[in-house]
Amino acid sequence: MRILLDTSVYSQPIRKAPLQSVITRWRECGEPSFVISAICDLEVRLGVLRSPSQRLKTAYDTILEGRFPILPFDGTCAIRYAELQAEAMTHGSTRPVFDLMIAVTALVNDLPLATCNRKDFDWVPELTVLDWSR
Repeated sequence: MRILLDTSVYSQPIRKAPLQSVITRWRECGEPSFVISAICDLEVRLGVLRSPSQRLKTAYDTILEGRFPILPFDGTCAIRYAELQAEAMTHGSTRPVFDLMIAVTALVNDLPLATCNRKDFDWVPELTVLDWSR
């Protein structure tokens, strides 16, 4: 089974203090089952590029760069995004852009989403959310 990694999970290996629960799950599932979204890649790269930390840049280059296949945010994702965001807006709210883009990438590709921030995704109908925070 393939699993889409949220940014909160994907970025763990380059953090100063990674969550042990995430590292354990990576080992249990086996890396060949992991994919990331283009949006997750964007978020992590942006964070690395904006950081003054050389340690972070080196860690990204040696640990994460090219590690997993990247799923695109395509036209089908854009349609599903618009539907979900429009629905939220009719109820007087909006959803964080990147979180929703990652969620619809999982939905469109029929993948579960592994995250350390379950609350960011629990509201998405039909999305299977794997809580890797514990």
